Amino acid sequence: MKTITLGRTGIEVSELCFGTLPIGPIQKNVPLEESGKIIAYGLESGITFLDTAKMYDTYPQIKLAMEQSGKRPVISSKSAASDYETMEQDVLACIKNLGIDYVDIFFLHAARVDESVFETRKGAFDALIDLRKKGLVKAIGISTHNVNVVKIAAELEEIDIVFPIINLNGKGILSGTREEMVDAIELCFTNNKGVLFMKALAGGTIIKNYKEAMDFVLSISIGRAAIALGMISKSEVDMNLKYFNGEDISQEISLLGNADKRFYIVDNLCKKCGQCKKTCHSEAIDLVNDTMTIDDSKCITCGYCVSVCKEFAIRMI
Repeated sequence: MKTITLGRTGIEVSELCFGTLPIGPIQKNVPLEESGKIIAYGLESGITFLDTAKMYDTYPQIKLAMEQSGKRPVISSKSAASDYETMEQDVLACIKNLGIDYVDIFFLHAARVDESVFETRKGAFDALIDLRKKGLVKAIGISTHNVNVVKIAAELEEIDIVFPIINLNGKGILSGTREEMVDAIELCFTNNKGVLFMKALAGGTIIKNYKEAMDFVLSISIGRAAIALGMISKSEVDMNLKYFNGEDISQEISLLGNADKRFYIVDNLCKKCGQCKKTCHSEAIDLVNDTMTIDDSKCITCGYCVSVCKEFAIRMI
């Protein structure tokens, strides 16, 4: 498995990062024992980088995978906290729940927040800076869908790693085009920031074009970025590893015909509170004819809406 070093951090990781969002409770909700085995399989197969978040609720799965495999990967996590105390609590909870001494990378979880993020979340950002000084966090950064935020982060001395969205269709990108996001990412590389790509397959919505989509993001990276891909089975781990190792995956691609996924809202359970609409960073949810509706053409199937629905009215199919 090819490895890269994330910018100036000195943190070496596998080019393929195991994204744990889909395996957790806000998407496929794979049972704990099974998901632990799948993540452990990834670690045993050469993946050395895992991505999670407070919102994903996958710390137990990662902890179990580390126990089963005997391997301690590089771990990135994130929190949407805006104040100092909450961010500090979230980082310490991450460390405690994973049973580790420190977390390698911690991001401001700010997918939809605009370029004011470093002002509106100054307290949380200051907490990350202090925790880095204490050695409880090795590197800090921001995860974002916003082109302007990526540009600002590229120039900000305190930022070690930037986690932008980028994919072939430009799906989910805010405040700019796909090409403008590529330019912003290039600025990160120029300024020696570590870079981790998210949503290379647009949340699974372009998985049928897997090779074309992956070739596109790798053409931007040129071995300089890690790519986070969500995985929910050993077969997905195998396919992704084969691709990153330059092996033929034509047979695996031929089996992707039924890999579509989408979210829908059960109307008789929905209270129309609007929290899902506020949370959706792709602006894919709206009230249409008194029914909360998801626009599949905009949805990147991240499942963040699921995490805020108190009525459990949003389901994946």
